[in-house]
Amino acid sequence: MKKFIKSFFNKGEEELSEEVSGKYMPEINGPIEERFTYFFTENGGKFLYCENKPECENFFLQIIEENNWEDAEILCYDESLLEFTSENNKLNISKTNLNSKFFLTGCEFLVANDGSLLICAEQIKSHKVNDLPLNFIVIAKISQITDTLSEGLNRIKNKYPNNLPTNITSIKNFKNLEKENTNFLTYGSSAKNLYLLLIEDF
Repeated sequence: MKKFIKSFFNKGEEELSEEVSGKYMPEINGPIEERFTYFFTENGGKFLYCENKPECENFFLQIIEENNWEDAEILCYDESLLEFTSENNKLNISKTNLNSKFFLTGCEFLVANDGSLLICAEQIKSHKVNDLPLNFIVIAKISQITDTLSEGLNRIKNKYPNNLPTNITSIKNFKNLEKENTNFLTYGSSAKNLYLLLIEDF
């Protein structure tokens, strides 16, 4: 995983776009981590691989500083995610303001074959993706990568056997490009500026 990420991100954007079928295009039956990384970034997502919690904290602070979000209000429904941010960083957390500068959240699963993220009411409550802040910072673990959308939906069913969550949604568009969207779970969703902090399981 680490070796692939290093080689992938050492290439410039123009080189990558010209090598769609080259060595940086993952094989159909290749490791799901590589396929997810490739398609997620192709969709416009910003990907940061974290080996451990301190590295995740460091990347989180870099995102905050680069965007001048130090004093910004943050929408966050899951306070357990705050353990992956710096203890020295005083965050202005809101659970109600949909106009916050960014949304700090987890997700259910990451889909390898199209680079999308599966979320549900556990992360976004009853809100539509369109109603949430433009900027997302998502924290997830490598074990959450699943091969296909259908497999991810089955894993959600297995995760919540007695109380299937509502508002199951797929987020796939991370850049402002008008292109046909054939996934019914993403219908009507606007593009989001999304950072993914993908951390090794521990």
